[in-house]
Amino acid sequence: MTGRTLDRRTFLRSMTASALFAGTAVEQLFGAPTGGPGKQPNILFFFADDHTCQAISAYRSTWFGKTRALARPINETPNIDRLAREGALFENSFCTNSICAPSRAVVLTGKFSHINGVRRNGPTFDGAQQTYPKLLQAAGYQTAMIGKWHLRSDPTGFDYWHVLPGQGAYYNPDFRTSEGKKRYEGYTTDVIADLSLDWLKSKRDPNRPFLLHSWHKAPHRNWQPGPKHLKTFDGVTMPEPPTLFDDYANRASPAASQAMEIDRHMSMGSDLKVTDPLASGKAGGRGGFSRLTEQQRKTWDDAYVPKNEAFREANPEGAELVRWKYQRYVKDYLRCIASVDDAVGRILAYLDEAGLADNTIVIYGSDQGFYLGEHGWFDKRWMYEESLRMPLLMRWPGNIKPGTRIPQLVQNIDYAPTLLEVAGADLPDDLQGESLVPLLKGQATPNWRKSIYYHYFEFPGGHSVRRHCGVRTERYKLMEFYLEKEWELFDLEKDPLEMKSVYDDAAYGAVRAELTAELERLKKQYGDNEFSPSPARKPRKKLIKTHPQFPVLYGVSAIKGEAGTWKVSTGLDGGYALQPVEKPYTRKVVLKGKLKTVLSGGVRNGMFAIARGEKSGDILRCGVYIGAGQYVVLANGNNTVAAKKVGFDKAKAFDVTVTADLVAKRLTLTVDGTTLEAPLKGWNAITHTGLAVNQSETQFMDVTVTGE
Repeated sequence: MTGRTLDRRTFLRSMTASALFAGTAVEQLFGAPTGGPGKQPNILFFFADDHTCQAISAYRSTWFGKTRALARPINETPNIDRLAREGALFENSFCTNSICAPSRAVVLTGKFSHINGVRRNGPTFDGAQQTYPKLLQAAGYQTAMIGKWHLRSDPTGFDYWHVLPGQGAYYNPDFRTSEGKKRYEGYTTDVIADLSLDWLKSKRDPNRPFLLHSWHKAPHRNWQPGPKHLKTFDGVTMPEPPTLFDDYANRASPAASQAMEIDRHMSMGSDLKVTDPLASGKAGGRGGFSRLTEQQRKTWDDAYVPKNEAFREANPEGAELVRWKYQRYVKDYLRCIASVDDAVGRILAYLDEAGLADNTIVIYGSDQGFYLGEHGWFDKRWMYEESLRMPLLMRWPGNIKPGTRIPQLVQNIDYAPTLLEVAGADLPDDLQGESLVPLLKGQATPNWRKSIYYHYFEFPGGHSVRRHCGVRTERYKLMEFYLEKEWELFDLEKDPLEMKSVYDDAAYGAVRAELTAELERLKKQYGDNEFSPSPARKPRKKLIKTHPQFPVLYGVSAIKGEAGTWKVSTGLDGGYALQPVEKPYTRKVVLKGKLKTVLSGGVRNGMFAIARGEKSGDILRCGVYIGAGQYVVLANGNNTVAAKKVGFDKAKAFDVTVTADLVAKRLTLTVDGTTLEAPLKGWNAITHTGLAVNQSETQFMDVTVTGE
């Protein structure tokens, strides 16, 4: 912490509670808020999910901390831009851990993931710990949380809450409330805006200052646009990022071993909406299509069916198929953002109409950035710029000069101390962030941080992004992949797209040494010593060892079953158990056996797998999806349904044969006499064979593998 902030906190703690709550001490220090003498400002906090800076038009002239035009302006966000025009835009705002739940926990607590306990998606947030909404309640605020929570536990520190269960659905969403589950018909972004407006108009106490979280699901995967924007961007060709066809050369190995490429890892169903997504829809983030009403489905089909027919007729392949996928993906993503921008505009308009705007600080942000084709990717997680950066805009009439641009390095640990200081509440000593109030007011900050610290924990996990930590300064970035013992160093001034690491370049020896020392200093400052492999899920009592035939595991465990059978289980999004072959198969391989999945909820599968490398993105699967009621061949890139047959007896054991013919370039699945085929493009050798599961326990019996 800087000396300035410590002095400020000491001063505030020395004031009496009554003076704080009355606001007189805050007036003396900062000047009275525009709402009148002694009046605490209201706080309206918009928060989107995965909304990247590239998709906010106010950021168009500010990128990588430099004032220059973006190479590819792709959309307009007039209502979000209004906050920048009437307030401040942070040019260098970063997250501490680029993934949904951890970022939200950091925002609430003002502490890094290793302190607040949410290092990855999945753990339940400890609602008993200190959060800034609780401290605002103690300072006299009425608080409300509406929208995406994503922290499993019931929200604490809020007088009113309506939150989506888990990821939530894009259409006709359920909400968890203090009174039980409620369902609303409509598009979720619109519903969140409706509930936020209803609370502002009829459920709050007008005699108390308020904190309202209006936190959106959009534009999270699988990017389902709302009815008003299903055809927005039709006929428009979006400019491609220059790194769309990145080959991941000149960097550490983790860049190439991920599973988040538009080319290989997007599904043609749920993600790209080409095949009928109803067959695999779930209530949550990646599906939910089955929730559409008849009219909603009609509107949906009117938008997508003609475009899908044109796609099938064109039948693009290779690079052109990648380009088509990029266009479909990025347009759907931006269509979701258009609805978020509409929602922001509706609520800003109400603040004007109700006379609340002058005494309300409005914040717009997102839990992290996102890849819109940069490096060929979607998703987030990395410390590379597109996912490290968080949009952050604030309007505070009378306190922030309109059109302010703030270049200092800030992080989401700073949100809690900022809002506490805005409210005139005390800042606890254990907050790890800094208040942004001096920056907002244009005050001199000579001791402001010169570097930011980052740590990503979720491996093994979704998208196979390796654990890493790092430090970023105004010009340089050092990343440590500590399990692989690999490093990357980027000169952001010369290489803003981060295409070539200069870690081993002797010319950067002094920079490397300086940043390595700074990284160690930040680890100590923030108390982070968690640099071992990610803790595995607690083993079940029956856990013995890996499957005897398939010992190379990726996120799965093997459990001995009855009568010599084996179960393969996972609690992650998916996992593989693979056996490297003695000599690569170059002509044909055949896998046979019986399988039965345990009906324990969710989508269950029993799949045979083949691989042409040791990374999950080089694995193809064939087998049975129980929850979705279909046999499938996943080919033409991981997670792409190339062939399927729906309908079977879910309770039975299945005879399954998978044949990969590398000469004929065909992948064949036979289940109880039903045969499906798919092309096996680009495969010249098979180096591993094995099993795959998804959120299930699956028994594999009498498995044999033959090949040539």
